[in-house]
Amino acid sequence: MKSHPTAIDLAAAEAAARDLLQALGADPSSPVLQDTPARMARSYAELLTPQTFEMTTFPNDGGYDELVLVKDIPFHSLCEHHLLPFVGTAHVGYLPRERVLGLSKVARIVEMFARGLQTQERMTMQIAAWIEDNLAPKGVGVVLSASHSCMSLRGARSHGTTTVTSALKGLIRNSDRSRAEFLDLVNSRA
Repeated sequence: MKSHPTAIDLAAAEAAARDLLQALGADPSSPVLQDTPARMARSYAELLTPQTFEMTTFPNDGGYDELVLVKDIPFHSLCEHHLLPFVGTAHVGYLPRERVLGLSKVARIVEMFARGLQTQERMTMQIAAWIEDNLAPKGVGVVLSASHSCMSLRGARSHGTTTVTSALKGLIRNSDRSRAEFLDLVNSRA
């Protein structure tokens, strides 16, 4: 898995933002732009710094062995190819074994991997692998659906397009019944 940066040099990022503005023909010393380099540096630092959290799990003392699915988790990330945002929703499910994951932690996992320079494909795989490695469920399924600014604002300028990626592991990949249940629930309005 790709690691996130450990520290962002805000002073260097601010200087680079100032240089970028100047290279783009703007005057970074003008009254309307003088604070822009610092704001840009702080904005990128926020977008690129994952928030830490404690993974909370609970004993599966009821023996629950059906799918747990958290749908419509909003996320935003930065395309590593253009540094433009992509925005969408994540649907994350798993088949528990001995432990169940605190539901809010599913959203935290998505956010952790969204914070950074990303591709949607890699982010999808990272979320699934993290849950598989840290929870050891019988299966994991992740579907991300997002709109990419790099497609709508430049290049093809394809407004309204959505990119969907999936990562299926364990029984959600290998069992026709479990895979169908996961995908049906992801696509349902319920």
